[in-house]
Amino acid sequence: MIWSAVFVIEVNMYIDAPPGINSASTINCNITATHLFLGLKGAPNAYLDEDFGSKVLVNESSWYLDNGVIYIVLVKAHRGETWESCLKGNHQFQGAQTTIDPVTKQQIQKDMLLERFQEEHPGFDFRGAEFNGSAPDPRTFLGGIKHS
Repeated sequence: MIWSAVFVIEVNMYIDAPPGINSASTINCNITATHLFLGLKGAPNAYLDEDFGSKVLVNESSWYLDNGVIYIVLVKAHRGETWESCLKGNHQFQGAQTTIDPVTKQQIQKDMLLERFQEEHPGFDFRGAEFNGSAPDPRTFLGGIKHS
Protein backbone atom coordinates (compact mmCIF):
# COMPACT_ATOMS: atom_id res chain seq x y z
CA MET A 1 0.00 0.00 0.00
CA ILE A 2 1.18 3.48 -0.81
CA TRP A 3 -0.60 6.66 0.16
CA SER A 4 -0.10 10.28 -0.70
CA ALA A 5 -1.73 13.46 0.45
CA VAL A 6 -2.93 16.16 -1.87
CA PHE A 7 -2.25 19.28 0.15
CA VAL A 8 -5.72 20.47 0.98
CA ILE A 9 -8.50 18.01 0.40
CA GLU A 10 -7.52 14.45 -0.51
CA VAL A 11 -5.60 11.42 0.61
CA ASN A 12 -4.93 8.80 -2.07
CA MET A 13 -4.25 5.13 -1.36
CA TYR A 14 -2.84 2.70 -3.93
CA ILE A 15 -3.13 -0.99 -3.09
CA ASP A 16 -2.09 -3.90 -5.30
CA ALA A 17 -5.09 -6.15 -5.86
CA PRO A 18 -4.65 -9.87 -5.20
CA PRO A 19 -3.38 -11.84 -8.23
CA GLY A 20 -6.11 -12.68 -10.71
CA ILE A 21 -8.51 -9.97 -9.53
CA ASN A 22 -9.46 -7.90 -12.56
CA SER A 23 -13.06 -6.93 -11.82
CA ALA A 24 -14.24 -4.39 -9.26
CA SER A 25 -17.36 -6.49 -8.73
CA THR A 26 -15.28 -9.03 -6.77
CA ILE A 27 -14.07 -6.40 -4.30
CA ASN A 28 -15.88 -5.31 -1.15
CA CYS A 29 -14.82 -1.76 -0.25
CA ASN A 30 -16.77 0.12 2.42
CA ILE A 31 -15.72 3.64 3.36
CA THR A 32 -17.28 5.28 6.42
CA ALA A 33 -16.37 8.60 8.01
CA THR A 34 -13.81 6.93 10.28
CA HIS A 35 -13.18 3.44 8.90
CA LEU A 36 -12.10 1.49 5.82
CA PHE A 37 -13.09 -2.09 5.10
CA LEU A 38 -11.45 -3.70 2.06
CA GLY A 39 -11.70 -7.35 1.11
CA LEU A 40 -12.89 -9.81 -1.48
CA LYS A 41 -16.60 -10.61 -1.63
CA GLY A 42 -17.27 -13.93 0.07
CA ALA A 43 -13.79 -14.15 1.63
CA PRO A 44 -13.68 -14.89 5.37
CA ASN A 45 -10.98 -12.30 6.13
CA ALA A 46 -10.63 -8.64 5.18
CA TYR A 47 -7.49 -7.30 3.54
CA LEU A 48 -7.88 -4.04 5.48
CA ASP A 49 -10.28 -3.36 8.33
CA GLU A 50 -8.87 -0.22 9.92
CA ASP A 51 -9.78 3.20 11.28
CA PHE A 52 -8.60 6.29 9.41
CA GLY A 53 -6.12 8.75 10.88
CA SER A 54 -8.87 11.38 10.69
CA LYS A 55 -12.43 11.78 9.39
CA VAL A 56 -13.36 11.66 5.70
CA LEU A 57 -16.38 12.83 3.72
CA VAL A 58 -18.04 9.57 2.72
CA ASN A 59 -20.17 10.93 -0.16
CA GLU A 60 -17.14 12.54 -1.80
CA SER A 61 -14.71 9.65 -1.28
CA SER A 62 -14.46 6.83 -3.81
CA TRP A 63 -12.52 3.80 -5.01
CA TYR A 64 -11.89 1.97 -8.27
CA LEU A 65 -9.82 -0.86 -9.71
CA ASP A 66 -7.48 -0.23 -12.65
CA ASN A 67 -4.79 -2.55 -14.05
CA GLY A 68 -4.49 -4.60 -10.87
CA VAL A 69 -4.35 -1.60 -8.51
CA ILE A 70 -7.11 -0.53 -6.13
CA TYR A 71 -7.25 3.26 -5.97
CA ILE A 72 -8.97 4.75 -2.93
CA VAL A 73 -9.58 8.51 -2.90
CA LEU A 74 -10.46 9.87 0.53
CA VAL A 75 -11.73 13.43 0.82
CA LYS A 76 -10.71 14.97 4.13
CA ALA A 77 -13.52 16.16 6.40
CA HIS A 78 -11.30 18.94 7.77
CA ARG A 79 -9.74 21.03 5.06
CA GLY A 80 -6.05 21.81 5.50
CA GLU A 81 -5.45 19.08 8.06
CA THR A 82 -2.09 17.32 7.84
CA TRP A 83 -2.54 13.60 8.32
CA GLU A 84 0.34 11.82 10.06
CA SER A 85 -0.85 8.53 8.61
CA CYS A 86 -3.72 7.36 6.47
CA LEU A 87 -4.64 4.52 8.83
CA LYS A 88 -4.38 4.39 12.61
CA GLY A 89 -2.05 1.91 14.21
CA ASN A 90 1.42 0.65 13.40
CA HIS A 91 1.38 -0.78 9.89
CA GLN A 92 4.24 -2.46 8.10
CA PHE A 93 3.66 -2.70 4.35
CA GLN A 94 6.56 -4.00 2.31
CA GLY A 95 8.21 -1.19 0.37
CA ALA A 96 5.53 1.35 1.23
CA GLN A 97 5.51 4.56 3.17
CA THR A 98 2.73 4.50 5.79
CA THR A 99 3.50 7.66 7.76
CA ILE A 100 4.99 10.99 6.82
CA ASP A 101 8.34 12.04 8.17
CA PRO A 102 8.81 15.43 9.93
CA VAL A 103 10.50 17.06 6.92
CA THR A 104 7.67 16.05 4.58
CA LYS A 105 5.10 17.21 7.13
CA GLN A 106 6.77 20.64 7.28
CA GLN A 107 6.76 20.88 3.48
CA ILE A 108 3.07 19.93 3.33
CA GLN A 109 2.23 22.56 5.96
CA LYS A 110 4.19 25.21 4.05
CA ASP A 111 2.44 24.32 0.80
CA MET A 112 -0.99 24.34 2.47
CA LEU A 113 -0.32 27.70 4.06
CA LEU A 114 0.74 29.17 0.71
CA GLU A 115 -2.40 27.73 -0.90
CA ARG A 116 -4.47 29.28 1.88
CA PHE A 117 -2.79 32.68 1.40
CA GLN A 118 -3.39 32.44 -2.37
CA GLU A 119 -7.07 31.66 -1.85
CA GLU A 120 -7.51 34.48 0.66
CA HIS A 121 -5.57 37.01 -1.49
CA PRO A 122 -6.18 36.11 -5.15
CA GLY A 123 -4.48 39.29 -6.41
CA PHE A 124 -1.08 38.24 -5.05
CA ASP A 125 1.30 35.59 -6.36
CA PHE A 126 2.67 33.40 -3.55
CA ARG A 127 4.38 30.79 -5.77
CA GLY A 128 7.91 31.95 -4.90
CA ALA A 129 7.25 32.72 -1.23
CA GLU A 130 9.45 31.09 1.38
CA PHE A 131 9.24 30.68 5.14
CA ASN A 132 12.02 31.44 7.55
CA GLY A 133 11.92 28.55 10.01
CA SER A 134 9.10 26.08 10.38
CA ALA A 135 5.65 26.76 8.99
CA PRO A 136 2.76 27.16 11.42
CA ASP A 137 -0.31 24.96 11.20
CA PRO A 138 -2.48 26.41 8.39
CA ARG A 139 -5.66 25.38 10.22
CA THR A 140 -4.95 27.72 13.15
CA PHE A 141 -2.43 30.37 11.98
CA LEU A 142 -3.89 33.91 11.83
CA GLY A 143 -7.45 32.80 12.46
CA GLY A 144 -7.21 29.55 10.52
CA ILE A 145 -9.00 28.29 7.46
CA LYS A 146 -12.44 29.78 7.04
CA HIS A 147 -14.07 26.52 5.84
CA SER A 148 -14.07 23.08 7.43
